[in-house]
Amino acid sequence: MSPEKPYRPPVFQHLDSQQTPLGLLSLRRRTVPSLDHLEVHEVVLGDAFLMSSLFTVVEEALSDLGLAAASDDLSAEPSLDVVVGGLGLGYTAQAALKFSAVRSCYVVDYLQPVIDWHQAGLVPLGKELSEDPRCEFVHGDFFELALAGKGEVHFAPEDPEKRFHAVLLDIDHSPTKLLHERHASFYEPEGLRSLADKLHPQGVFGLWSDDAPDEGFLSALREVFASAEAHIVTFDNPIQDCESRSTVYVAKLG
Repeated sequence: MSPEKPYRPPVFQHLDSQQTPLGLLSLRRRTVPSLDHLEVHEVVLGDAFLMSSLFTVVEEALSDLGLAAASDDLSAEPSLDVVVGGLGLGYTAQAALKFSAVRSCYVVDYLQPVIDWHQAGLVPLGKELSEDPRCEFVHGDFFELALAGKGEVHFAPEDPEKRFHAVLLDIDHSPTKLLHERHASFYEPEGLRSLADKLHPQGVFGLWSDDAPDEGFLSALREVFASAEAHIVTFDNPIQDCESRSTVYVAKLG
């Protein structure tokens, strides 16, 4: 009798598709034979590839760098209120919630199916985030909420006056490569001031970008914040067999 072959999960599985205001959003799971049959979750909008669980280093670095700037002691008693713009597959939020100093984490996403997938456990971190009492999913437009005036509903629906210690944003590909042109005003000094109004003194804004550091955007940040830095984060890219690079901006109020 020949030995049993080891179980190999299907190479490709379509998990769900939902129509959204931006088009057809799909969640799929596939295995990569060249990476020892590693299981990868992917989100696709129309024909555009949005996110993958294969590359999470920079999403995690966004939380690590942003929260390190927001607090000198990330092992302290819970005291930090955080906003994550863009739920995605949950890696930025998960990295933030690893710190005991985080008291609350509001995760804002424009696409309701992405929230539904987490709550239904269709993505790897869904159950973990949904069951963490510090984590609240907010269905809304991050940019609209960020630009909201005083007293208007923003990131914390129950408290329009609430301020935050850190806002971590991972939605657009970069400050110039936008998913929608209406986001552009956010990245200008006036838009950044609206966000800064929702932060505590010495509050932090962190941003992921797939591009190299942009001096024009750094200048806009420095008009509003007391300090702004661009951190280059490198990670292994086994698909292209190379080292890839992204940028994490960290700006802090005085």
